Amino acid sequence: MAIVATRPETRRRRKNGGVLVLIATLRHLRVFSAVAQTGSVTRAAEICHVSQPAVTQAIGKLEREAGGPLFQRTPQGLFLTATGTALAARVDRAFGMLDPVLTELAPRLRLTATAAQLHALVAMCETENFTLAARRMGLAQPTVHRAVTQLEQEAARPLFERTSYGMIATRPALALAQAAQLAFAELEQGEADLAEFAGREVGRIVIGALPLSRSYLLARTIARFRKRRPTLPVRVLDGPYNDLMQGLRRGEVDLIIGALRDPAPIGDIEQQPLFDDGLVVVARRDHPLIGGPPPTLADLARYPWVVPIELAPTRRYFDRLFAPLGDAAPKSLVETGSIVLMRELLRVSDHVGCISRLQIAAEIDHGHIAEVPFALEGSSRPIGLTIRSGWVPTRAQAEFLDDLRAVATSP
Repeated sequence: MAIVATRPETRRRRKNGGVLVLIATLRHLRVFSAVAQTGSVTRAAEICHVSQPAVTQAIGKLEREAGGPLFQRTPQGLFLTATGTALAARVDRAFGMLDPVLTELAPRLRLTATAAQLHALVAMCETENFTLAARRMGLAQPTVHRAVTQLEQEAARPLFERTSYGMIATRPALALAQAAQLAFAELEQGEADLAEFAGREVGRIVIGALPLSRSYLLARTIARFRKRRPTLPVRVLDGPYNDLMQGLRRGEVDLIIGALRDPAPIGDIEQQPLFDDGLVVVARRDHPLIGGPPPTLADLARYPWVVPIELAPTRRYFDRLFAPLGDAAPKSLVETGSIVLMRELLRVSDHVGCISRLQIAAEIDHGHIAEVPFALEGSSRPIGLTIRSGWVPTRAQAEFLDDLRAVATSP
């Protein structure tokens, strides 16, 4: 299947192709979890307030979807199979994310909230409009309105405030939407785990790619990964750091690869360094700054620059570098995260660029541009991956991480 490079977007949930079937049956998963914890159909029925035949039917449906038994039936009770153990771990993690938020909003929601209602809530939080939310979900507008209204009635409070700008989610609604997205992402991974037991590939890897990773780490890692997993979909999302971070925290992105932040921007993510990289000054091969004596900082300031957008680590270093010059600091700046634009602008003009050494190494090796002999002291920075705290990768995701680390440590 193709590798798609695009900007961040909500994962499209579909029921065909063996993907995302389980998340449509939250109540069945609660029944499954109760049986897994108690080993008893009778006790599970009492806990979930359903009949024993309903428990049996729910387990049977899940086993058909899983492609095999989830329990061993014995006179002493029901015991999880290896497949069941894998699913139970994901289900428990999913409800561990979702249930505290549901309970805080209204205790009964743990038993009454459905996947359809939670999907509608998420779509409303993202679009702030019932019509747009319905269009995104492929449903009729009254269906989405009814789903959100049912949640509000159970919570005995409004989840959205009507304003001139649209339906703005309240803080509890945003918290529930994020918890639901993380729970759904965990269940997606659960389906991938089950597929491994059946010898199939289900799911995908979604990577947030910062500029350095796109030009150096990612291509090599994907090529290595493809030798082992030639068909598993890999989606590469290209966007600003803050957008990718939001996707990561919502479960839409599995990991972010690129320059790490110091300090970490928020406490629910984990940064893992892979190696250090430094910055260089670059220009076209016949630029006046190249071929003569090493330029001074004042010499550099006389030329127009191509730099990253504000708040990017390289941009912060650039601003600090020229701060001592005061009003004499460079004023002609082109801000971009595109290495292609930088290369072409340097090639056809006197612009100078400040960029990661590894990110621009291929362009220098190919002779498109050259390094200006000016040492950028103290520009070393950690490059690595960013994940959600406590994230448990699927087998395929773990293999991708292994390949990433191997590429990062290879000469």
